[in-house]
Amino acid sequence: MNETIIDLQNKGMIGNQAEIKQLTSGTTDGRVYEVLESGSPSSILKYDYPIAIGMAERFLSTYKDIGLLPDIYYVDSEKRFFLYEYFEGTTHVNRGMKADWMKVLVERLFNLYQKYDPQAPWGRLGGTPRQTWVEFNRISLEYAYENVGDLLPHEDYVRMKKIVERLAEYERQEEKHLLHGDTGVHNFVFHQNQLTGVIDPDPLVGPVIYDFTYAFCSSPDDLNMETLLNSFALLKNVEMDHDRLIEEVVFQLYTRIGICKKAHPHDLEEYLDAWEYWKRQLSEGVQV
Repeated sequence: MNETIIDLQNKGMIGNQAEIKQLTSGTTDGRVYEVLESGSPSSILKYDYPIAIGMAERFLSTYKDIGLLPDIYYVDSEKRFFLYEYFEGTTHVNRGMKADWMKVLVERLFNLYQKYDPQAPWGRLGGTPRQTWVEFNRISLEYAYENVGDLLPHEDYVRMKKIVERLAEYERQEEKHLLHGDTGVHNFVFHQNQLTGVIDPDPLVGPVIYDFTYAFCSSPDDLNMETLLNSFALLKNVEMDHDRLIEEVVFQLYTRIGICKKAHPHDLEEYLDAWEYWKRQLSEGVQV
């Protein structure tokens, strides 16, 4: 760490009197530090696996003009760490209404996503390539099912399998985009009930609807039809009918419940209430 600090000081990236404060890393695998100049945060220093640093750098460089994403100040030549912009605020909490921050996400991030090489595989950059998007969804479903266990009836899992296969019918219509890949409230910075930044990308080649539904389902509050439809209406690069949109949301919600049970059990009761609500929406709009 001392060697890193000296190197950054010599390069003029941080001041000679800068202090370093380690932060709780949340769900990230890396070590995260706040760089303080004259007692105030000025930037973030993050250590991670070189492949993770490289993928984050690619995503943030591609979208360097998007204000919701942090600017990169410096990347270590061996990709052991990188230094990037600090956003004032906190993740998870004091986030205001979901409709408000979803509007910001759609207009200032999702609508600005760029198309990706159509010949590239689907899935995580640097991860196992997936030849089809349905392959990615099938694997996500099985992982979720392991986490969900007996929390939900087995019939719900069977229903999700049918939905995944039906969504595969739309795959040839999908355009590949470079996505953030982890658009949840744990990676959203809020200040005074306003969304001010989106951090910690886990870049993914996929359809825009993935990041949209991931964000929508990433907190249990305001998981209702009105919020969904008002937010979806703002998306410029996604077209789909009502029934398919509901299926996309229900599938994403199932995977979110699996994550919630494993990592955020305090939200589980609200998610289970939302699950019953969305199953009713599904049964009203789609016969399975």
